[in-house]
Amino acid sequence: MVAAKIELWFDFSCPYAYLASRRAPALAAELGTDIAWRPMLLGGVFRGIVAGGAGPGTKPAGDGPMAHLSPEKARYNARDMHRWAARFDAPFAIPAAHPMRTVRALRVLLGLDEREWPRAIAAIYAAYWVRGDDVTRDDVLAGALRGAGIDPTAALARADSDAIKDELRRRTDDAIALGIFGAPAWVIRHADRPPTLLWGQDRMAWVAAVARGWDLDRAPPPGGPHVAAGVASDRALHVYVDAGSPFSYLATTQLARLGGRVVMHPIALGALFRDLGTANVPLFDFVPAKRRYIELDMQRWARWWGVPLAMPAKFPQRTLTAQRLSLVARARGAPVDAQIALARALGAAMWADGRDLEDDATLASVLAAQQLPADWLAATREPAIKELLARETADARAAGVFGVPSFRVGDAATGDALIWGQDRLDLVAHALATEPAP
Repeated sequence: MVAAKIELWFDFSCPYAYLASRRAPALAAELGTDIAWRPMLLGGVFRGIVAGGAGPGTKPAGDGPMAHLSPEKARYNARDMHRWAARFDAPFAIPAAHPMRTVRALRVLLGLDEREWPRAIAAIYAAYWVRGDDVTRDDVLAGALRGAGIDPTAALARADSDAIKDELRRRTDDAIALGIFGAPAWVIRHADRPPTLLWGQDRMAWVAAVARGWDLDRAPPPGGPHVAAGVASDRALHVYVDAGSPFSYLATTQLARLGGRVVMHPIALGALFRDLGTANVPLFDFVPAKRRYIELDMQRWARWWGVPLAMPAKFPQRTLTAQRLSLVARARGAPVDAQIALARALGAAMWADGRDLEDDATLASVLAAQQLPADWLAATREPAIKELLARETADARAAGVFGVPSFRVGDAATGDALIWGQDRLDLVAHALATEPAP
């Protein structure tokens, strides 16, 4: 049994929180502990941190970041939800009325005895994310609770009280004070250190490791570095990268283990962002709580995988020449392993060694260290290579790519096949092994 206490902060309106709630009981049983359920009003959190835009006043507060996604990312997110539901073996459907206001459901929950919360939470989540019922209605909430063997009468009456309204506001304020900016949020508490915040249904391995004692901000995980899961597969795995992204660099450290027939696609991320109307450095547009978390997250992934990473003094950097260099390698027929190694070395030059990828001397030294021809650097100035990078970037956008690293399993250029993020490599391996060709 672990000594840590695990809190799961949630709102019924978040599909990922629903998915986390499905796995939380099994996680608690595995660890020999209980889950402390922490309801919060996600819209109140968004309002409190001015989420959904670049900063105070730039976009409506309270409607959240999902309301301001690019069409490409919105389509991807819908697919991502369904992927995770399948991985968790969870029934799932996005209601036509989503997002629904959940303040009433949360207040009704707070009106119940906490011993009834696990059953009530499961019942209300099923009403929202399985049946698509209107959880703003008292009759729907009452029916869901009665179906779970809970008498809702007193809770429905108490939900209108000032005490319950104040309680929900207090819990939401507590979430903001903890640095929470979205759901699901896990808070793991040890007696001898500050609480650890983890975000997402996809961080349960970390939740378990932290609960067992891993100080993820100071030490490698117990038992040594982990590696990405890999599979034996002959399916094509298209990989979209840019050395200027720390998460792209982190992904390249694991590519050789994933499996599949890797096809490298170096792209000009800045040009892609410009065409999509995305900020050139999305990190800079995050609200402070999320930006602090993401900066920690990249360091945690580096520790998890046992690879070096440090924020360079110069950021961002123009990586057009570096990306063209990777394309020269592909155009000159370098083996895929050498292409992957070059992409990793270029990323490491910036993200591990703090070097300047805008400096030809840096690029030349990377070529030398990889035992690749020195004249490849001059080839990056050839019109054909410049055109190739522009074409790769345009093709990536046409395939639905909106960020790096992105992965596409199979040869059909369809957004439905995309998987985005270095934190989705398990999904990539699963897709290589199981998903039908798109």
